[in-house]
Amino acid sequence: MSCLLFKSTVMIKSKVTDAQLVGAYMKGDESSISELITRHKQRIYSFIYSKVFDRDVAEDIFQDTFIKVIKTLKKGAYNEEGKFIPWVMRISHNLVIDHFRKNNRMPKFENNTDFNIFSVLSDGDLNAEKKMIKSQVEEDIRRIIEELPEDQKEVLMMRIYKEMSFKDISDQTGVSINTALGRMRYALINLRKVIDKHNIVLIN
Repeated sequence: MSCLLFKSTVMIKSKVTDAQLVGAYMKGDESSISELITRHKQRIYSFIYSKVFDRDVAEDIFQDTFIKVIKTLKKGAYNEEGKFIPWVMRISHNLVIDHFRKNNRMPKFENNTDFNIFSVLSDGDLNAEKKMIKSQVEEDIRRIIEELPEDQKEVLMMRIYKEMSFKDISDQTGVSINTALGRMRYALINLRKVIDKHNIVLIN
């Protein structure tokens, strides 16, 4: 009888949404978190492993991710209703960054051409996890661009986001092409300084 009850419970839980399981766990149903972990383990673990390329490290980060998830839920601090997986992925992403920082293996910022620092934004074939990371990177980049001097920010936005030629930038801003090129160069140099200052990691 107890075996049949267990099977019935498993079947029922497999049909409920993540949001319902989160709600049930926050109300005291400890088994709901197990269902969430089982349901999403492969997806989250695969994402972590794709960044660290070490099974033991990936397993540790996966466990730390759900420890943080559980602590947040138990404190009643979860406010991402309906967005459980993106929330968990953000946690795992941040823990991956922490891992790189602790081991002094942070991915290096490259700046060989105008567009290298923005290359992560141009991939049109992204899965759900990478789309989430791309969105985070876009937010980071736009935030640090705001710290640039106004003339440099103007040229960079025209070049990167509007894909304008330096001739068009020159015409629109009323400066020479060489001045526009110079502003772009200094914008990239200063962008690098801001990224280093804030210890921002752009993982693609």
